[in-house]
Amino acid sequence: MAFAELLERAGGVGLFQTLQVFTLLLSSIFVPFQILVDNFSAAVPSHRCWVPLLDNSTAQASDPGALGPEALLAVSIPLGPNQEPHQCRRFRHPQWQLLDPNTTATNWSEAATEPCVDGWVYDRSTFTSTIVAEWGLVCDSQSLKPMGQAFFMAGTLLGSFTWGLLSYWFGRKPMLCWRCLQVAVASTSTIFAPNFLIYYGLRVLSAFGLAGIVLTTTTLLVEWTTIRRRDFTMMILGCTYSLGQMALGGLAFTLRDWRVLQLAVSIPLFAIFLISWWLPESARWLIITGKADRALRELRKVARINGHKEVKKTLTMEVLMSSMEEEVASARAHKSVLELFRVPTLRWRSCCLCVTSFSIMFSYYGLVLDLQNLGSDIFLLQVLFGAVDFLGRAANTFLLRFFGRRVVLASFQTLTGLSFLANILVPQETRGLPLPDTIQDLEKQRPGAATGNRREAVITETTRF
Repeated sequence: MAFAELLERAGGVGLFQTLQVFTLLLSSIFVPFQILVDNFSAAVPSHRCWVPLLDNSTAQASDPGALGPEALLAVSIPLGPNQEPHQCRRFRHPQWQLLDPNTTATNWSEAATEPCVDGWVYDRSTFTSTIVAEWGLVCDSQSLKPMGQAFFMAGTLLGSFTWGLLSYWFGRKPMLCWRCLQVAVASTSTIFAPNFLIYYGLRVLSAFGLAGIVLTTTTLLVEWTTIRRRDFTMMILGCTYSLGQMALGGLAFTLRDWRVLQLAVSIPLFAIFLISWWLPESARWLIITGKADRALRELRKVARINGHKEVKKTLTMEVLMSSMEEEVASARAHKSVLELFRVPTLRWRSCCLCVTSFSIMFSYYGLVLDLQNLGSDIFLLQVLFGAVDFLGRAANTFLLRFFGRRVVLASFQTLTGLSFLANILVPQETRGLPLPDTIQDLEKQRPGAATGNRREAVITETTRF
């Protein structure tokens, strides 16, 4: 409360806070770009084994029958799950007997097939280039992609602990500035990565810095904003994150090459690194760490920007120290984070909030990092997720004012849980089909849904891409 009084003497919320919010939102809008870019740069395109009859021009020229691509695919690639062409195996030798309409392809043994020893052919109609296609992260290597994403999230976890402590020791501003540079350099360097290990090593380094950007951005906004405007400011920060998600969908739709996309989401961070140096250090942190003279200069600077010309009379060292005396004494007590778990009531609340936060992050990132498995148009899904996220964050601030934190949190978590459970009830064979207009349309869809989906998948997979 004491520092809030000093902020009111410095003009409360004025031009400085507006400029600060705009500057910090620039960094916030590019955070989802870095977190979610793997939805597109690591997208898994449709693929099949490379086979000479289809992909070797010399073999095609020597084929006397001049068969079409569908026939050549049928004799080269066995059927996999759901009667679709197998993505990870091929026939050792062309099975010409399959061209006979009286022949049925059943019970093919593993001895008749082999893995994709010559590599894969990828569908490049959606993405011209992805790391999955470039480094063959499919079939036996498909687990490497989620493993890389797990290491990325581990980088954010480690960064949260590290930069939280360092921002307390060395200040918020330098942590923000240098973390922007770190993420910019690491993210840009990924376009030169020669293999999967180096790529995700750089991604982990980016995640490590992103945690610092998020923490210091939030801290600076809170510490330079008055209490009555704090909720609105944080809502703007959250909505900016959602706008970043929507913008990423449009940018990825325009840039289909993963290196070009990676460069596009990295270059702006160099500009943000330069712009962020104009931000003042947190005056509250300066006072607590014994740098009262510098804190007074920062407060007077903010007051002048906010239009308070008589700041030297209203903001003096005596006023500053008397206002912050109790808060400085409390900060010098050096209480650790373990204090949250020593008092029974506080321990119970801390544990509940940790479990709640874990469940929210687990479900949220489980969805937004796996968009490709939720629908066919990944670009539209990215925009829609951002739009829904935007509406939720915007409505949340106003709901909190009327219903309080506990009711809003419990209600939204219940709604989220019911939504996940309801998704289980959707029949697998009807997913991807348009909504029926009448009960009769629904009854007609049910018997033919599985067959229709299967036939459509086979036709899609039998292109030569």
